[in-house]
Amino acid sequence: MTDPRVTKLAQVMVHYSLDLKPGQNVVIRSTPQAEELVNEVYRQAIIAGAHVHTDIGLPLLQEIFFKHASDEQLEYVSPIYELVMKKYDATLSIMADTNTKRLSGINPERIARSRRAFADLGKLFNERAARGEVRWCVTLYPTFSAAQDAEMGLEDYREFVYNAGMLDEPDPVAFWKAEGERQQAMSDWLKGHDRVTLKGDNIDLTLSIRDRTFANADGRYNFPDGEIFTGPVEDSADGWVRFSYPAIYGGQEVSDIELWFENGKVVKETASKNQEMLTSMLNTDPGARFLGEWGIGTNYGIQRFTKNMLFDEKMGGTIHLAVGAGYPESGSKNESGIHWDMLCDMADAEIQVDGETFYKNGKFTL
Repeated sequence: MTDPRVTKLAQVMVHYSLDLKPGQNVVIRSTPQAEELVNEVYRQAIIAGAHVHTDIGLPLLQEIFFKHASDEQLEYVSPIYELVMKKYDATLSIMADTNTKRLSGINPERIARSRRAFADLGKLFNERAARGEVRWCVTLYPTFSAAQDAEMGLEDYREFVYNAGMLDEPDPVAFWKAEGERQQAMSDWLKGHDRVTLKGDNIDLTLSIRDRTFANADGRYNFPDGEIFTGPVEDSADGWVRFSYPAIYGGQEVSDIELWFENGKVVKETASKNQEMLTSMLNTDPGARFLGEWGIGTNYGIQRFTKNMLFDEKMGGTIHLAVGAGYPESGSKNESGIHWDMLCDMADAEIQVDGETFYKNGKFTL
């Protein structure tokens, strides 16, 4: 019997996050693990009058591909994928891994080579999203693998996931709209400002947000949500940051990352675990060593690190910085084949904006 919160999540995805209309084309990407959620989203999308394409991947396919593909195959872009990126009205990705470490044994340079091949399409998709031509959302279906990463039992993890999305609320959409209004007040305050200084135990960094827009993530980009984010001026970041939590890319975990910036560019990087992966990803292309995003987590209902950035970057009391591609709607001009979020604890830190304290010890001061 389907958990009623699964049905509620499907309704939120179709009617709020993606806001599907009759005749629109939507693709649902997931794995067989998320069958009950895929079924419910599919049902709601068909009832809404959309044309639905499903892309359900088997657990071993990515591992097989990256182990055995030739250079030509690594750089090949499927015309089906290209059609979706160029023409579809909406995309929904439902994370549901059987093994989140499935690519741990893959040479990171092979992953970087494939990411480079998709960089132009990724840029085009982001530009379409910025113009309002396509909507996208990422959510998660609870699996044993994700629960293990979070060091939780499946039942507890399922409660964590649905509580983070406020799916026990009588009307989750009303909650997220109200949350969006609170976040919008912060975004509006930041308009017209320039110099940002971040100082604390894990960070000593300056950057510029001149002429940039802060996006209000209220359940329409990710679900669950809870952040405001922008793309810093590309050549503005100077200083140092230590990411308090492991950063994960392609299932590979990189720990104790420290980055040094000069004129916006990462000029030095260290990690206690998997530094080869870190350096390979930063060398994907010229844009991979510049920031595409600075975000502030606003969801204080998420109170533990789970090794899944869908939840972790939303944690109240943290910020995240993403190297690589930025979102054009934020004003970012950075282009890259990667977008890699890294999480920094701000429990003992301060953010000043043009000399005024905006955030202190994990909380907004406004």
